[in-house]
Amino acid sequence: DLCKQGLEQHCLKWCQTYSSMFPKDCDHDDCADTWTNGGYSTDITVHQRFVFKVPEGMPLETAGPLCCAGVTTYSPLARHIKGKENMTVGVVGFGGLGMMAVKIAKAMGAKVTVFGRSEAKKADAEALGADFAVMTDEAVIGSLGRTFDCILDTVAVHHEINGIISTLKAYTGVLVLIGGIPQPYAVAGFPMIFNGTRVEGTFIGGCALTQEMLDFCHAHKISPEIEIIHAKDAEAVLHKLNDSSAGAKRFVIRSETLKEM
Repeated sequence: DLCKQGLEQHCLKWCQTYSSMFPKDCDHDDCADTWTNGGYSTDITVHQRFVFKVPEGMPLETAGPLCCAGVTTYSPLARHIKGKENMTVGVVGFGGLGMMAVKIAKAMGAKVTVFGRSEAKKADAEALGADFAVMTDEAVIGSLGRTFDCILDTVAVHHEINGIISTLKAYTGVLVLIGGIPQPYAVAGFPMIFNGTRVEGTFIGGCALTQEMLDFCHAHKISPEIEIIHAKDAEAVLHKLNDSSAGAKRFVIRSETLKEM
């Protein structure tokens, strides 16, 4: 049973906090066939299993994004990196997810390299203690052959991934797909075979792991870059996110402004 394994996010009978149709025969049939509204609800009742303790001193506007981008990147890093010495991590993309991946991987003691399409975000990555590599520079990619224990690909638009396969350690290195693009990845068979590459997907984290992540981030003073916005500005922010002009910020809606819509 996945829920008993702490993998509630993979349960076949799951119901999302947002935009899910509430199922029948789950003790609340008066709610069946209505949509879940999550943080947009005026009131919400939650089973204690799905309630997390926000560490003392952590602002709620920080805890919210950590329960999304934070646990999404923490989960694969906890599987493959945490508690191990001399680990190397690659991060493809340096938006909100990528920045969290860098911060968490560094806190776990890993050596981190950010992969980008150009050097536009090189200074930002280096400011967090990461190295930087341009994915289209064949000489640079060649110099990184068999380097990484884990690469987190956070890019949410279609892109080439065959070039970075050779930078993973044979058989032990793993490429983790986080971006969730709708189109199939074009993965060439021979690079996969010759490099002994493993590929996996990852999806947020279970309840216990989410609490672990909050405690870890609090202990290591890790927080996302956030901007608190009025609910009326949400659509404009979505356009910024869509055209990649929002940077690495996480935008947090001040819930009381919903009443003013």
